[in-house]
Amino acid sequence: MWGIDLIGPMPTATGGAKHAIVAVDYFTKWVEAEPLVHVTEANTISFVKKNILYRFGIPNTIITDNGTQFDGRKFRELCDKYGINNYYASPAHPQTNGQTEVVKKIIKHNLMKAKLATKKGSWADKLPKVLWAYRTTERGSTSETPYSMAYGAEAVIPVETSFSSPRVQLFQPEINIDMLKCGLDELEERRESAHK
Repeated sequence: MWGIDLIGPMPTATGGAKHAIVAVDYFTKWVEAEPLVHVTEANTISFVKKNILYRFGIPNTIITDNGTQFDGRKFRELCDKYGINNYYASPAHPQTNGQTEVVKKIIKHNLMKAKLATKKGSWADKLPKVLWAYRTTERGSTSETPYSMAYGAEAVIPVETSFSSPRVQLFQPEINIDMLKCGLDELEERRESAHK
């Protein structure tokens, strides 16, 4: 199940983007987002295809608000074509899409931190770094990182290569392959225990 919503309007970024579209996988807490110059049904469909369908497969459910970009004929046809249940969060109760609302606040807060106050239009350039930080940070609700929930292993973060961490120094390809296989075998169990 994925929740999708918009952030914005934001300060105009390089390339003219004023909004960001955000999608959250409710199970793994994985987040996809990208800047948008124009909020249109076509852009929304393109985002869903590229960042959800073609990357993670067809979800059972998508939760959105009832904006025209999500409630238009073509978006509904996309959902019908792939058998996706499309539910709408009530405008009076956006917490119906609660996970997405929480993530939107986190992303917006991190994009607008003090450093960016002087360069407010640079938020779109910072979005990939903010997503990386979110994906590789343990979530309290699961005690796992979204990265590990999606891929079955922890990501090697840039600081580990900069300071030659023990994890990087002691890396052995043969052992790593065996550990990855074990991790994948245990992944389903970890996912289940994270949601109990």
